[in-house]
Amino acid sequence: MARIFMVLLALVTGSAGSQFPEFAQQYRQRIGGAIDALQEVMTDFQADASRFGLSVDEAIARLKASDDGLVQKRGYTIERTQDRLVRLIDQREAFQSAGPFARLVIFLESMDPKLARSTVEDFEPAIPVTSEGIVTAGLGAGAGLLGFKFLAGLGRLRRRRTQQQIS
Repeated sequence: MARIFMVLLALVTGSAGSQFPEFAQQYRQRIGGAIDALQEVMTDFQADASRFGLSVDEAIARLKASDDGLVQKRGYTIERTQDRLVRLIDQREAFQSAGPFARLVIFLESMDPKLARSTVEDFEPAIPVTSEGIVTAGLGAGAGLLGFKFLAGLGRLRRRRTQQQIS
């Protein structure tokens, strides 16, 4: 019975682990759309700034220095938008030049929280057929089995101590 449980546990945790590369892939597919949307916002802002003879950075500084709280808030918002756009472009370039396993590391190191949340909302699991999917499935299965063995060992240790105290 314990062997059947361990096989089932390995299958479940392996299947869960195998979804990590698929999630990262779906995240990467969304980057282009996010970049396009942010570029549209920044292009409009740049056009507005140019009409007043300002660069984007000068316009942001002017907004942030305003006495009007709403205008000041918009300055900080557009600055965050500009920073996020740069981060996503850098991340997309890093993904494009990286190998399969390096892309997983890049994802973990520089994941955009907003983009990750929207990816989670629409995530569709898939059967892994890539090398990183197979490896992460194995890692997930191994982690599940190790976790089970660790917890089972703690249970045995506790039972031994209880029996020794009774004796």
